[in-house]
Amino acid sequence: MTQISILGCGWLGLPLAKSLIVKKRYSVNGSTTSENKLTVLENAGINPFLVALESESVSESIIPFLAESEILIIDIPPKLRGNNDVSSRKVFVEKIENLIPFIEKSTVKKVLFVSSTAVYGNDNGNITEETIPNPETESGKQLLLAEAILQKNQNFETTILRFGGLIGEDRHPVKHLAGKENLENPDAPINLIHQNDCIKIIEEIISQSKWNEIFNAVAPFHPTREEYYTQQAKEQNLVLPKFSAEKSNIKKTISSEKIETILNYQFKLDVY
Repeated sequence: MTQISILGCGWLGLPLAKSLIVKKRYSVNGSTTSENKLTVLENAGINPFLVALESESVSESIIPFLAESEILIIDIPPKLRGNNDVSSRKVFVEKIENLIPFIEKSTVKKVLFVSSTAVYGNDNGNITEETIPNPETESGKQLLLAEAILQKNQNFETTILRFGGLIGEDRHPVKHLAGKENLENPDAPINLIHQNDCIKIIEEIISQSKWNEIFNAVAPFHPTREEYYTQQAKEQNLVLPKFSAEKSNIKKTISSEKIETILNYQFKLDVY
């Protein structure tokens, strides 16, 4: 039985681990930074580990967490949104750098790194995996640097998975936009992906052994922000958001054609 280690059993990592165990029959080691969550992981059939990945150190539990695993999924967010403080720069990159030696000494031969389409910045037009990244946020910049660190390492194969905006039954940006006024970019296309598609795409990458790749993962459904969020607000009985036509300059469309072609993956568009 193949064993997989998931670094970060949060909003995506936890249901992913459950699916890998129940549907795919993998053995899964899962990490959390919260001691209270260890029981949650254990009750889900996950081998629980308390792992703190810091910019200066890594918990000793990282060694047993990686032991006997062939695949490592890294799903830890930079958590740097809006933070341009000098002290925060490269903190996430340093965490990945500290993790590398432990991966090298482990049985892990394949790494899947969950990244973001934020690495492309606000470039307009159709964005593919061939588009040169141009991150503008600190989070995007550090994700891109982390990608490069993992990709250049010859001790394991790395696939980069760049997700668009994440949505799910308990998570939707319209809840934060409801009732707000003068919102920017009404004509910008949405670039979202549902949690269910995230999980199934990761499972396909593993089952089809698609390593040393970069994939954009965004549903091929791109109505304008104004159209989509207005409709979503109506369906969820929320106060309609109001957009400003004067604040419109981004028209970026993320293409997932590579995923659809190479993985032969079909997105479940009825959830968008």
